[in-house]
Amino acid sequence: MAEWRKRRMSVRTGEHARASTLPVLALRDIVVFPHMIAPLFVGREKSVAALEAAMRGDRRILLLAQRKPDVDDPTREDLYEVGTIGHIVQLLRLPDDTIKVLVEGELRARVLHLREEEGMLVADWVPLHDEPHDERELAAAARALVARFEEYVKLNKKVPPEAVASVTALDDPAKIVDTVAMHMGLSVADRQELLETPSLLARIEKLYAHLEREMELLEIDQRIRARVKQQMEKSQREYYLTEQMKAIQKELGEADFEAELDELAKKIAAAGMPKQVREKAEAELRRLRQMQPMSPEATVARTYLEWLIEVPWKKRTRISRDLARAERILNAEHYGLAKVKERILEHLAVMRLVRKMKGPILCFVGPPGVGKTSLARSIAKATNRRFVRISLGGVRDEAEIRGHRRTYIGALPGKIIQAMRRAGVKNPLMLLDEIDKLGMDFRGDPASALLEVLDPEQNHAFNDHYLDVDYDLSEVMFITTANTMNIPPPLLDRMEVIRIPGYTEHEKLEIARRHLIPKEMKAHGLKKGQLTIAEDAILEIIRRYTREAGVRNLDREIARICRKFARKLVAGELTPPVTIQREDLREWLGAPRYRYGEAEAEDQVGVVTGLAWTETGGELLQIEAAVMPGKGRLAITGHVGDVMQESAQAAFTYVRARAENLGLAPDFYQKIDVHVHVPEGAIPKDGPSAGIAMATAIASALTKIPVRREVCMTGEITLHGKVLPVGGLKEKLLAAQRGGLKIVLVPEENMPEIEEFEPEVRAGLEIRPVKHMDEVLPQALVRMPASEEQKDAASRAAV
Repeated sequence: MAEWRKRRMSVRTGEHARASTLPVLALRDIVVFPHMIAPLFVGREKSVAALEAAMRGDRRILLLAQRKPDVDDPTREDLYEVGTIGHIVQLLRLPDDTIKVLVEGELRARVLHLREEEGMLVADWVPLHDEPHDERELAAAARALVARFEEYVKLNKKVPPEAVASVTALDDPAKIVDTVAMHMGLSVADRQELLETPSLLARIEKLYAHLEREMELLEIDQRIRARVKQQMEKSQREYYLTEQMKAIQKELGEADFEAELDELAKKIAAAGMPKQVREKAEAELRRLRQMQPMSPEATVARTYLEWLIEVPWKKRTRISRDLARAERILNAEHYGLAKVKERILEHLAVMRLVRKMKGPILCFVGPPGVGKTSLARSIAKATNRRFVRISLGGVRDEAEIRGHRRTYIGALPGKIIQAMRRAGVKNPLMLLDEIDKLGMDFRGDPASALLEVLDPEQNHAFNDHYLDVDYDLSEVMFITTANTMNIPPPLLDRMEVIRIPGYTEHEKLEIARRHLIPKEMKAHGLKKGQLTIAEDAILEIIRRYTREAGVRNLDREIARICRKFARKLVAGELTPPVTIQREDLREWLGAPRYRYGEAEAEDQVGVVTGLAWTETGGELLQIEAAVMPGKGRLAITGHVGDVMQESAQAAFTYVRARAENLGLAPDFYQKIDVHVHVPEGAIPKDGPSAGIAMATAIASALTKIPVRREVCMTGEITLHGKVLPVGGLKEKLLAAQRGGLKIVLVPEENMPEIEEFEPEVRAGLEIRPVKHMDEVLPQALVRMPASEEQKDAASRAAV
């Protein structure tokens, strides 16, 4: 310690040529320059010890900056080699055991050796003198530095204006450089570099370069601030005007636009949208906030956001997989249709096992009025799904399915997204009604748009043009309905067809008793027991007042009775209870519209009862043939199609080929014309299934032998008389039942299909399979004609 004090005294007496020793104070984040007064807060033990040693001596201490400020116990490697000799002007102990010290820099110093003594750092040092330069050059450089510093202070609001006065009052270039460096916001590394530079001119140049760089940054910052200020002024002006507009709107009683946007933001957050959809909604909301409330763009954006919010993204109903409950509901709401119910229950059973089924779409195909829509509604009830219906009849625009682009005025999402919004859940049962009535024109093909909707592999990312985001339809249960199989093949391939045939007479009777009459009485305000319709009266309505495969017209006739009963009840013309018998129907419904059992009237020559399939179910088809003198021509009338005309020609060719067996002369056709007519000429007819009926009618007309009135038939004929299978057998058999026919001739190849029909369909009918016309004629004609050989034999026997 004594040795250190001796060396220190030698320094004070001016012996700077030799190395001197001083205690060291390590500094964080600061470099002290000569002629600079800096307040320091000291708390480290070694630093406190160094201050105490300096205070016991001549108050001088070596100030060294740390290379890394986070080092708590710095060594030689952690400190710079060049520092400043500082004089302690004031020292103050604070209550938290730290020391506040005010030091004034005196001169630069280079450390020769650094060591630790008596709990503090001690360094041997030598002064660092400036290199000699031309005084005029130094003065010019210092003057330029001061001028640039004045410009810097004007731009930098952080430097007080008094700094310029303090710098301009100095004459010594070294003091000018140190003072300017002290006021600039340089990094520790830049300050240390200036401190270590031995050349005063070089220090001025480096400091000038720093000033230039700082000036450029400040000018850029000033330009940015000017632009921001200009934008802020514009925004403030817009804000002021917007607030004025809000006040005006509030006075006019209009909704608060900002409150509405805040409400939209809450709904977006609570909608449960996927990440990408939520980001798009939030971006649209930000755009909406920047628009004027009454602008058309704001209305479009607001409507779009409302659609995004109201479409269900996460809400779903709990699906019921109780098959016993489903069976009870189907049986309670629909009579008959055993095979259809069985197939529906199989479908629900598979869905129960698979949970999330990517199975076929069910397609109910059947004539109008058989309960396709009500079946779908019952399935929704049985599975606890919400029911939504989309009518596709007459839809010709693809945008009806996929929606319109938002660029169009009045754009809306397609029917699929609209139905999802109505349902309010992700997993409803969606009925696509009348899918066979889809059209196609220049606006696109809606059936093609439905391909994606009804494909389980694609509909998890259905993209509506209006929403322009992917929407998951994989949880929707789709059911479609159609009257015919006139459905595009790619669309039909995605669906499993369940045929719903027409009802039998017994089924219609039960449906009327169990469902239609109670429903219409309730709808017309009638109480139970006030009106009763006898069973024979219901059968009479079915037979003589309706002709249909379903029960829609039957429902209308029952509604007519209820309306008339309600009017008479209110007028006091009758007193309940009232029972309507069969003979009372003319009073309630008027004259019968149809002749039940028309085919039973009498045996006629050239008149055959055929069976036809139509969109409304099966129908009886009367086929007439007449023979007249002529030249062998065949005329076909009755608005028949090409296929039916070809069937008539094939039938006539068969009869000509079998002329000898039918007792006809080989050249009989050369002297006659044959006319085949299908009544109800205003109704188009086509198909090959009337072939054997036409052949029978022609044979009857030529042989003058009547056709049995209780026989009807269906089947295609070949030139050689073979009977080919046809379709729609179930509907045709039901038509035969309704017409009161007893014997039905059908192609033998159709018998396996007929054997699967319910007993009610075959009830009261004698179904006879035939495979050739030679089997048809003996059963259809009252008697078979005598052949030419038989006639010759009879003539010889008479002679």
